[in-house]
Amino acid sequence: MTDLAPTSPDLTFVLGGARSGKSAFAEHLAVQSGLPVTYLATAAISDEPEMQARIAHHRASRPGHWDTVEVGRDLAGALRDVAREGRCVLVDCLPLWLAGWLCPPEDHPEGPATDAQWQGIVDALAATLTSRPGKIVVVSNEIGLGVIPMGSVTRRYVDELGRLNQRVAGLAPHVRFVVAGLPMAVKG
Repeated sequence: MTDLAPTSPDLTFVLGGARSGKSAFAEHLAVQSGLPVTYLATAAISDEPEMQARIAHHRASRPGHWDTVEVGRDLAGALRDVAREGRCVLVDCLPLWLAGWLCPPEDHPEGPATDAQWQGIVDALAATLTSRPGKIVVVSNEIGLGVIPMGSVTRRYVDELGRLNQRVAGLAPHVRFVVAGLPMAVKG
C-alpha cells in the first residue's frame, strides 16, 4: 500500500535489480539537473574486498566535484543537513542503509533495529523526504522479483525493503524502473 502523504516537489525514486543500471541512471538525473550535487552514500565501508571494489566502482563513476557524505544510519539527518533549494541530493542506496539497521556488524553497539524502532526510522525518513527543498533522487533495489528467501533474517530484510520501497514510491511524484540500463516511467 502506498503512502498518501503530500509529495515532495522534486523527488525521484529510481528502482531496479542488481546491476540494472539504476545508479548510473540516477547519476545521469543528478548531472542533468544542472545543480550542485551532494551524494549521500549509505554503504558501510568494510574490510571485505568485494565491498571495497563496489564502493571504488561507485566513487569512480561520480564526478569529482560532487560532495560526498557517508551517512551511516542517520539518513534522515543527513538529508536535513544537505537538502537545499538549488541543490540536488542523490541517495544511493536504500538497501545498504536498511542492511545497516537490520544486519549491522556483530560489534555494533546498538545491534539490529526492533520492529518499533524501524517503523520510527522509516517515518522520520518519509517526513524528511516530503519536507526538504531542492531535488532529491533516491535509489533502491526492486527486491520482490527474485526467489523466496530462506531464513527469518533474510525474509525480514526482503519484507522491510519492499515496504520501504512502497512508502518512498508513494511519496515520490516520479518513479523510474531501470531494466538492463533502460529507464521506464512507472509514475509521473
